[in-house]
Amino acid sequence: MIKENYNFIITQNPMLALAPGFAIMILVLAFNLLGNGLRDALNVKGKL
Repeated sequence: MIKENYNFIITQNPMLALAPGFAIMILVLAFNLLGNGLRDALNVKGKL
């Protein structure tokens, strides 16, 4: 979404990049938390 409207965002309103940026950030955080939750639930011990 950011790449498609990059020129408009840069020239007209840079604040428009915040919505998709936050959506990507929240999606990555959700997957990270999901992975941590699954690891804890399955009690997988990693080798160090």
